[in-house]
Amino acid sequence: MQIPLFFILLMLDLTLFFQPPASVNATEGTLHHHIHFSPESITEIERNSICIFHVNEYRGRGEENQPMLDFRSTCYSLFPGQDWNMKIYDLGDMSPGASLTDTYFAVQTVVAELIKNSCIPILVGGSMDLLHAVSVGYEVTEQLINICAIDDRISLGKPDEEITSDGYLSSLLLRRPCYLFNHATIGLQPNRNNPMNLDLYDKLYFDVCRLGAFNSDFKLAEPILRNSDIIGMNLESLKASERMVEEGNPNGFTVEQFCQIAKYSGISDKLSCFGIFNPVHAHGQDPAIVAHAIWYLIDGIESRKGDFPIGSKKEYMRFTVVMDNEFQELVFYKSNKSDRWWMEVPYPPSEQVKFERHHLVPCDQQDYENAMQNELPNLWWRTYQKLG
Repeated sequence: MQIPLFFILLMLDLTLFFQPPASVNATEGTLHHHIHFSPESITEIERNSICIFHVNEYRGRGEENQPMLDFRSTCYSLFPGQDWNMKIYDLGDMSPGASLTDTYFAVQTVVAELIKNSCIPILVGGSMDLLHAVSVGYEVTEQLINICAIDDRISLGKPDEEITSDGYLSSLLLRRPCYLFNHATIGLQPNRNNPMNLDLYDKLYFDVCRLGAFNSDFKLAEPILRNSDIIGMNLESLKASERMVEEGNPNGFTVEQFCQIAKYSGISDKLSCFGIFNPVHAHGQDPAIVAHAIWYLIDGIESRKGDFPIGSKKEYMRFTVVMDNEFQELVFYKSNKSDRWWMEVPYPPSEQVKFERHHLVPCDQQDYENAMQNELPNLWWRTYQKLG
């Protein structure tokens, strides 16, 4: 699957990477009849559209020769929302390359072309290490990015080891230049993580929303989702009973929570790529879960309010909180469109271009109320450390 470089320098020929998806029988009016299947090149894809594709690559978790994941039969038999207007494309199925590196190359190339065209890629299938390839694809933008993993574990890995589904983050941190500004994990379960990894993750000032905290209050996760350019959902973060598989995590998200996360991911104006990884093919509910998560993601995208980073701060209500500490004051903004909150974190003046996408941080009203009680929001402090 080695692709000659001159093909990449031209408008991307998608037939080099994808096989057409299997046909689906669906009744009139269902999502199937709104999908544009197997475009041959990027030039056929309308800007600001949604592009779904399946990646049948599992060598990152030590498996080969998996059958294609049949999520389309369920997904495309669902009915679209009443106000859905965006073009939706199904690029097809990406077969594994001759090596795992070849597949990474194909994924990063396709993602790079799609985001340059202001399209939102939705990757289905494959293992969590494909998040590494997706992130490398973003290097064409030369912008710092935020990644969020919906996962019960932190996939740090080790610098001297190959990239795997359980270890892709170290490789991203070691890239030069490094474009990773923040990595967040929602659904983390401490008893499934090495304490040394948890400690290192904290020292990097990366964000965590533990499963218990999520179950107590979903609002704790919403600002993290709203701050992410790339979101990858690991199906292994679901309860095994929800997936109807014999082996797996006895604790985790429910399907309803999984779809709720997908919906709020789509609502975020900052999200520009989404993936659902680590399905089980032989049996269980994974294909149907993927299908419903995609539906809720698209419904969220269609419900966007045009807030930051699209809107101007002039359209926000500005609140200044005078603090009794060395930071003197904190500045908060509230959107008139959605009633959502952000807080301003200062960065070095010499780094304005580098950090301008990251100094206005999503938060909630509770952070503002805590600041009024002279409590410095934890998210503000962690962002301040990274900006410095």
